[in-house]
Amino acid sequence: MAAARSLVNPTSNPALERALREKLVRRQEAGGALGELEPLAVRIGLMQNTLKPRLREPQLMIFAADHGVAVDGVDTSTVRNRGTSETVRKLLTNQLPLTVFARAQQMSVTVVDCGMADESPVHDRLLMRKIAHGTRNTRVAMAMTLEQAHAAMRAGMEIGDKLRGNATVLAGVGVGAHESASLVLARLTDSPLRDLVISGPDMDTGRLTHLMAVMMGAMARHRDITEPVEVLAAFGGFEVAVMVGVMLMAASKRHLLMIDGVPACAALMVASRIAPAVTDYCVFCRSHHHRGLDQALNLFSASALLEIGMEATDGTGATLAWPLVRSAAALLTEVAEGEEAGPSAPGAFDAEPEPFTPEPHEEIEMSSIFGPKLY
Repeated sequence: MAAARSLVNPTSNPALERALREKLVRRQEAGGALGELEPLAVRIGLMQNTLKPRLREPQLMIFAADHGVAVDGVDTSTVRNRGTSETVRKLLTNQLPLTVFARAQQMSVTVVDCGMADESPVHDRLLMRKIAHGTRNTRVAMAMTLEQAHAAMRAGMEIGDKLRGNATVLAGVGVGAHESASLVLARLTDSPLRDLVISGPDMDTGRLTHLMAVMMGAMARHRDITEPVEVLAAFGGFEVAVMVGVMLMAASKRHLLMIDGVPACAALMVASRIAPAVTDYCVFCRSHHHRGLDQALNLFSASALLEIGMEATDGTGATLAWPLVRSAAALLTEVAEGEEAGPSAPGAFDAEPEPFTPEPHEEIEMSSIFGPKLY
């Protein structure tokens, strides 16, 4: 994993951070304080290593897969009675608010078939990266092989390498996705599983009892597995594995990542165990009130950027939060009337620093870790 760690640079830069804060103080003198928008602006400036961050061509990426554990009747998602293929169809035909909001924000929308059980029709916004037709049931076997986990992560890296913009929303969908991701988070962080799967105080006790019995059975089946990629292979799912690769590659290019939902949090947890600095490039969002998401955010000591009481498909909250992110960057970049443009970098730097790009040999090493393509 050493080669992977070299791909992602931490954003820490005390001189730049001081200059960013001083720039915001000057803005406060003219127009007043802007609350949480200001630390967000600082983070974006540090991500891009400049006093003048610019966000371009935002991408909304929804990663879809089916999960073998769903056969045990364990789905606590907020949108009920809708299979994975039906959700994807609605996404591709703009029948969900998520894609309507994305188009209003001029965000490019892509759905990635990482491992749906059904075959998907050809569509210009559907990216086929199917590793298999769903994972196996983690309660009785490894959800995927290590080779499949590596292949999915490599597929994600290839997607991340081809992203046109420098800001990406990541969310996962699929029946059983929340439960699979909860198992990953619980094992990697030694968190109580119940805190991650309980939907709220009004959750039916019989349903919760059944859910916990199935999931504790999965935990017992794989009790000795602790290494991050092996945990991912044991519990799934394919959408989480592909997101891991996207996050690692996008962060290596200093892109902003908007994390929405428990599957995306699970992917980030795995990615952070491979390259800890990947979390420097993330902001967190939410699209529903599932209590398990509260716990997932707590694991990163994070709060959602926007809280407006939705119960929607993962990715919706991030899409609605995009104007806040864009405005935070504009706070540093756009020049007010009569204001000096100022430098792009503080102190001794004469020009805007080039964004970090991994050396070619590092990418080759990363690919060799993740193994051959299976799609």
